[in-house]
Amino acid sequence: MEYGTSRCDDGQGEPPAVPEQCRGVHGRMPLAVVVIDAEGRVTHWSSGARRLFGPTREQAVGCPAVDLMPVSGALRGAEVRTDATGHPELDDSQLGAMYYPTAGRARMADPAHGQADVLWWAYPLVGPGPERLLVLAADANGVGGDALEPDGRIAPGFALHTEFPGAERLAGRLPDILPNMGPATAGRIVAQVLELGYPVLEISHHERVPVTPDWGMPRYRERRARQEAVLRRAVTADGVPDRVHASGWSLDPDEVDLEYAAVRERLEFLNEVSGRIGTSLDLARTIREVTSAAVPRFADFAGTHLRAQVLAGEGFPDGPPDVTTVWHRVWVEHNDEPGRWDDTVPVGESIAFPEHTPFFQCMVTGEPVLIPCISDEVGDRIAGQFEKRDLRPLINGRSILIVPLKARDVVLGFMVLLRRPGREPFDDMDRTTGAELAARAGLVLDNARMYTYQENVAETLQDSMLPQVTPRMAGCDTATRYLPGTRLGRVGGDWFDTIKLPGSRTALVVGDVMGHGLTSAAMMGQLRTAVQTMAALDLPPAQLLRNLDDLAQRLGEHYLATCLYAVYDPVCSELVLSNAGHIPPVLVRAQDGRSELLDLPTGAPIGVGGVPFEAVTVRVEPGDRLVLCTDGLVEVRGQDIGAGIAALCESAAHPAASMDDACDTIIRALAAASRDEDGRDGRKDDVALLMARLGGIPAEQVAQWRLALDPSEVGRARRLVRERLLRWGLPESVETAELLVSEAVTNAIRHAHTHHVRLRLVRTDALLCEVTDDDHELPALLSADRDDENGRGLRVISKLAREWGTSRTGRGKTVWFEQALAHPGERR
Repeated sequence: MEYGTSRCDDGQGEPPAVPEQCRGVHGRMPLAVVVIDAEGRVTHWSSGARRLFGPTREQAVGCPAVDLMPVSGALRGAEVRTDATGHPELDDSQLGAMYYPTAGRARMADPAHGQADVLWWAYPLVGPGPERLLVLAADANGVGGDALEPDGRIAPGFALHTEFPGAERLAGRLPDILPNMGPATAGRIVAQVLELGYPVLEISHHERVPVTPDWGMPRYRERRARQEAVLRRAVTADGVPDRVHASGWSLDPDEVDLEYAAVRERLEFLNEVSGRIGTSLDLARTIREVTSAAVPRFADFAGTHLRAQVLAGEGFPDGPPDVTTVWHRVWVEHNDEPGRWDDTVPVGESIAFPEHTPFFQCMVTGEPVLIPCISDEVGDRIAGQFEKRDLRPLINGRSILIVPLKARDVVLGFMVLLRRPGREPFDDMDRTTGAELAARAGLVLDNARMYTYQENVAETLQDSMLPQVTPRMAGCDTATRYLPGTRLGRVGGDWFDTIKLPGSRTALVVGDVMGHGLTSAAMMGQLRTAVQTMAALDLPPAQLLRNLDDLAQRLGEHYLATCLYAVYDPVCSELVLSNAGHIPPVLVRAQDGRSELLDLPTGAPIGVGGVPFEAVTVRVEPGDRLVLCTDGLVEVRGQDIGAGIAALCESAAHPAASMDDACDTIIRALAAASRDEDGRDGRKDDVALLMARLGGIPAEQVAQWRLALDPSEVGRARRLVRERLLRWGLPESVETAELLVSEAVTNAIRHAHTHHVRLRLVRTDALLCEVTDDDHELPALLSADRDDENGRGLRVISKLAREWGTSRTGRGKTVWFEQALAHPGERR
């Protein structure tokens, strides 16, 4: 059988001896013993755990602990009590992530096992094995008996093995109660329990003993010994006899009561601080919480300094600090008159601290620095190290404590704490309290720093993958919005894109990789690159999605995404769309302002494989608007997606002064529709929104001709181009256009087979020229020597054209180029 122990407190502050009325409880408490690995899964489950919680060892090992024990706060139907700060006494986020022992109680109300008041103790474990958390639990209903009066209270706690009788017997039992575990692993765990303290019950007949992890860190014994040594020296100096009794305390009962009161006061302060700091992962807010927690209860002034790399979210600082390390004063809190510290120690200042100062000593040693009272001489010496400021009026006569903010033994920053004259100066116990405060604050700050760093990395990755969309394309204006998910930061798999295609056409793309995180973002980047590559080959929409589906299957079975690919031809006023499991787009008609959800074949998501994709052609008019988005905009947890799509159609139809205003109108309308009863945003997923105004290209700005396969047609082509440009009022562009068209038509006539060559000019903000023939072999840009007769045409085009390219068509190929237009009065 497993056992714990108990100790009794009659409310008079006596040492923890075991009174007569408590002896029936001492040493006879059955314990459930559970060991949990870093992933939160049970690796050991004792017979006591089976009796208390129900599952057998075979059923429990390998299962998540949160599904088995109410102490995790996750068992269905469990009523979990909270501590004095209102926080759960042990939740699943603590499994495998604690740095000090904790204790508490929770009520188990599972119908299968009845109701039980469960006491628990949790020990963090370190070492080479997978074990990361030891949980001991007991049924409180079977503990009290006659030992607890009706108005008494019972709470779990920790005690060192020297504080109660029978400790040696329990130490000998610990290896036996760890289930099915080898002697090496059992010995490692037992050694840590011995260091952290035994599980005990605090029984009080007069007051509730707060549930606390005591001082909480493995070095508790050393701190306790140092405190007792200080008290012994103080008593000896006052001439009070040093009376040592069996509990190890070296003071009389009155002094012991004072010591308990002082320790309890500091524990209450640290518990209060722990509840106030780390309420969010926002670095700036965490800094303010940490600094403000110390004033006025512990100090009259608190100033927090952080290394520049920490504040900027640039990752973990490299190496120890030195005289060149730049520190930022990120927050100051004090109870002096307003503005007294503002000029001398302003918030936001960057400073490198001089070597011969207590600040430098703290940051390089990583240990607290205590000066009980800064004399005039010491104050002058400290102030003399700083130029252009006089610290003496602010520090002289005060007590100062400087504590490092560390994580993983690296100093991230430090806190300067001051007490004004007239208040008790800092002592060694305050040094311990300040160090404990800084240790907890350092962990919280490091968590916030890591979150800020990861958020910066994710933001950089996301921004690098999202396209820089050109707002104006040929016959098409676009506007976009991207919103990160409210729960998942900036990392997501949503994307949009606009791609320039031959023939003044534009490809409009929106997609959504299933899942979230960096993996989804990286997957999105690969798929987006593939879409751009295949779009440059001018593949039809359905064929492009088929190729993308094949690529996703080759990349891996987890590559699943939805995608909508649309091609807009402003000359023909047509949209050709193909859908792979995505939300259909909304088309807003310019003629009457009516919006409609386009009826497209849905298709299967990219990566499913073996499913054909279809394309649909839709006639549009100049001024129509096409709205494409991802499901994060219209899907809200707990609501039907149809309601979101209806809201999208309604908001898209609202008139707007500009494309950006139209996008903002949609975002505001859908955000309002997603709010819950408490006004919180119910949208969790990220959002990509792409809107395009389909302006079209007027017929009078397009000219096209058929040319026979005759070299004399090259001269005719030059003449036709000259006449058209003069009609369009572009005489300054004639010479360059004639030369470029001559080269392109010559190559086409030379390589065409049986059909004619087609020449087309399109005037927008540039001059687009397309030459199409029936040869499927794409020309390549070659290097030509001085004596070569071939290979010069494309070199001339690439030199004089703003852009150029080639693409295959159903009957051959097209060579196209764009020429920047020169207007009258401009020099060529």
